[in-house]
Amino acid sequence: MPAGGSAMRIYGPNGTALAAAAPPQRRAASGTFTVSEQEEARSSSPAASLRTVGGIDALIALQGIEDPAERRRRSVKCGRNALDTLDELKLGLLGGALDQSTLLRLKSAAADLKGPSGDPGLDVVLAEIDLRVEVELAKAGIR
Repeated sequence: MPAGGSAMRIYGPNGTALAAAAPPQRRAASGTFTVSEQEEARSSSPAASLRTVGGIDALIALQGIEDPAERRRRSVKCGRNALDTLDELKLGLLGGALDQSTLLRLKSAAADLKGPSGDPGLDVVLAEIDLRVEVELAKAGIR
């Protein structure tokens, strides 16, 4: 609390108080539950929470918008991940040990390759990687 003993308020972008310190509650000596009149008055202002939800929805919508460079970067990363996992599978097969965790990672990598990158040339390469991954999964009997 500030030095004067008053409660500190937090103000939203439009100047309204979004949260305030809770007022002292009355306690009954017998241990029974009571609701104070201040509690009812404080919980009856849903307008501030509606504005907050709208702000959160706007932020989530903005996060869904990605630029083409970021989408391409993510697609390249997924392609490299799939190629690395295919190399691990190849080494495991050459060594005589088929590792189930490698197959599960390969299945996960296959799912990541499905989205478009925004670059037609990269999409062709990713489709070829995806085909190879699907062939290896089919050989192992994994759908």
